[in-house]
Amino acid sequence: MLDELLGRAALKERIETLEAEKQSLEEQLEAEQRRRKEAVTDRQDAERRVNELEDRITQLEDRVERLQGEEHTLDYRRREEVSGVRLSRILDRLESIDSGPESVLTAVLTDGREIPQPVREAFGERATLVSRAAPCLAVADDAGLVSAAFDLPNSPEAFSTWSDGVELQRSWLEPTGEYTLALVRSDLFAMGVYEGGEQTAFHGFDSDLKSKHSKGGFSQSRFERIREGQIDSHLERCRAALEERPEDAPLFVVGESSVLHEVSREADATAAVDATGEPEAALDSAFDSFWTVTLYGI
Repeated sequence: MLDELLGRAALKERIETLEAEKQSLEEQLEAEQRRRKEAVTDRQDAERRVNELEDRITQLEDRVERLQGEEHTLDYRRREEVSGVRLSRILDRLESIDSGPESVLTAVLTDGREIPQPVREAFGERATLVSRAAPCLAVADDAGLVSAAFDLPNSPEAFSTWSDGVELQRSWLEPTGEYTLALVRSDLFAMGVYEGGEQTAFHGFDSDLKSKHSKGGFSQSRFERIREGQIDSHLERCRAALEERPEDAPLFVVGESSVLHEVSREADATAAVDATGEPEAALDSAFDSFWTVTLYGI
């Protein structure tokens, strides 16, 4: 009552209002200070991330420049044509590797268009050399002691696996068991049945084929039609001869690339080879060529 008479009640209410307003302003100030502090922290984090990314970009650019500089110098450590006893001894050595679990990579690449991730991991920057050798068998270990690739006369399906040793079948690289090898040229056919490296049966023939167009007489187009007809007749004989091979044995067809597709529908593997001469001698040459493997030191 006395406060009201003296006007102090209104003053107290005003003080309370101002104190409430002051507290609100203080809270707003604290909130703004927190926001600014958080903004500074966010900016510092962003600046740190930008610096990290710039450093990473610089590292990658340096690596690209280094790889571009090495692009023309990256090559196999060695390259050797191997067959027969030499190849068998190398395969014996590979099969003797006995290491820890998942320490040896075996991979088959059927083409060089895509490099499997395990091959990239095992060979690093030199994985491109493996793809260059495809189709091939690639072998490496986690200690870097083994690093090689072999082209494959009789390639299986593509695969890659880590294990405690080299996972290979010798029939991929050297003659084993019973199989048929046929040589087909546009003017010659030779077929042998083999047991390992030994020939157990042979059949061959050659065909007359016009090889030169005389300036007189019929036209060039007529000459080409006659020649194509002779080749077609010859290939028909080749297909008929292939029907006489052992049915359960693998078939490998080699010869001129221009005619291989005409007779290789049932072949397990094909290869273009340059084998000339009489049928039997030409087949011997084709045999040596087909079963000669290129060893690449990666």
